[in-house]
Amino acid sequence: MAEKDHTGIHIENGAEKRAITPCHADLDEKHDYHTAEAGLSEDQLLASVDPHEERKIIRKIDYRLLPLLAVLYLLAYIDRSNIGNAKIAGMQEDLKLGTGLKYNTALTVFFVPYSLLEVPSNIMLKIMRPSIWMAILCFSWGLVMTLMGLVNTYHGLIVARFFLGVAEAGLFPAATYLLTIWYKRYELQKRMAVFYAAASLSGAFSGLLAFAIEKMDGISGLAGWKWIFILEGLLPIAVSFSLYFLLPDRPETARFLTEREREFVINRVALQSGTREGRVTNTDKIGWRHIKVAFSDWKIWVAVIPFGACGLGTYGFTATVPTVVQALGYTSANAQLMTIPIYVFGMIATVGAAFWSDYAQQRTPFIMGGFAVGTIGFIGQLAIPHPELPGVTYFFLFLIAAGLFCPVTTVVTLVGNNLAPSSTRAVGMALFISVGNLGGICGSNVYLARQAPRYFTGFGVGLGACLAGILAAYILRVGYSRENRRRDELLAREGEDVIRARYTEQELLDLGHRSPFYRYTL
Repeated sequence: MAEKDHTGIHIENGAEKRAITPCHADLDEKHDYHTAEAGLSEDQLLASVDPHEERKIIRKIDYRLLPLLAVLYLLAYIDRSNIGNAKIAGMQEDLKLGTGLKYNTALTVFFVPYSLLEVPSNIMLKIMRPSIWMAILCFSWGLVMTLMGLVNTYHGLIVARFFLGVAEAGLFPAATYLLTIWYKRYELQKRMAVFYAAASLSGAFSGLLAFAIEKMDGISGLAGWKWIFILEGLLPIAVSFSLYFLLPDRPETARFLTEREREFVINRVALQSGTREGRVTNTDKIGWRHIKVAFSDWKIWVAVIPFGACGLGTYGFTATVPTVVQALGYTSANAQLMTIPIYVFGMIATVGAAFWSDYAQQRTPFIMGGFAVGTIGFIGQLAIPHPELPGVTYFFLFLIAAGLFCPVTTVVTLVGNNLAPSSTRAVGMALFISVGNLGGICGSNVYLARQAPRYFTGFGVGLGACLAGILAAYILRVGYSRENRRRDELLAREGEDVIRARYTEQELLDLGHRSPFYRYTL
């Protein structure tokens, strides 16, 4: 006689039918539905959708999810980095920041709440509907940014930057986690890169917007740099009101998909996760055990190093590059425009590396390769005489941008690929992003105004971070490889049936990435 356990997996006479349906307890009543393909094996269930129809379904998800996440991250990154544009548009003089560490302190204070609140934010994401929680975040940081245009003192700027960090803390871990519940592991990074490419584009848009907005200087008695904050803060406020209606929470409740399409997406992610015979679930309820597993996994803590290296290099670089370009002999307005090609190149490199990584089904070589490019860029900046060779200086900025942006999506995807179930993944991804973002504190303080335009400390620390990222990626590759081999040897020695007899299907789902049937991405 057939029965169904609380995970939604069909059991018949103790044997798994392998047709996974949504956990009804995790769904809203009006989305409670039954599997149209009940009784089919996993192969029959997935084979019922031909490749053409599968591509059509995935495109529907892409069109609904990726533009929204990209726009959100674009707006968030603009709002956290536009302080660099405001600085050379008159903020430095008006707020009397001088040449000391006041500007660096304003950069740093953002990362304190930004880093500390990411894990709590992702826990809230699992408790609340993502569309509601992310709308709250979007409205909050837009409001803070708009009010930042009213500050008249250095201390007011510090307070505003702190609360901007509070409001933006949850966006990146939430968005990256959401992608993992919609796509298979080797479909993920190219989508992650399209979303993250918004960070590269933000530099271009921020420079372009600042170039135009700066011309509003004097309107309503406000300086041009204040208008940069005000107008770039109103955009996320406007967007926030649409998220509740447009952002899909999870496949089980996606109204833009038909019932059959929802069922197919749920099963392909659960059953075709690239983990041999392992299964994963995205409908688990978060509990303390998921938090404990995430905090005790040494691989998450090692992944902090390459992610932190990216944060250290990226945040300091994006906040300083307008000043570096201006020192090459350009006016403030033209310096804003000259930063645009640098970020566009970083975007192209990030997307290209992501598609290649998914195709090769490898992660760590692309982390190491990206940091190698960044290493060349930083060595170039340290070696050339400033500002005697402006063209060469400008060229190496392109390599730094590519070298810092490319590894970000790769290491985030690597961690996302290698954590299950979804609650452990949500906490683990937020944890390593949270701690890694502390690198932004360092990055915000190593580009010292008194060292302009050579920035020995900034470029030197960036070089060291790239080398540390390469080493950490190699350690992760060795660690994941050894664990995969150990599990292969265990299955060969004892046999799959013997090992399966030790666990219920629910226990295997709860084990997630610790299951003997789970295989890590390298």
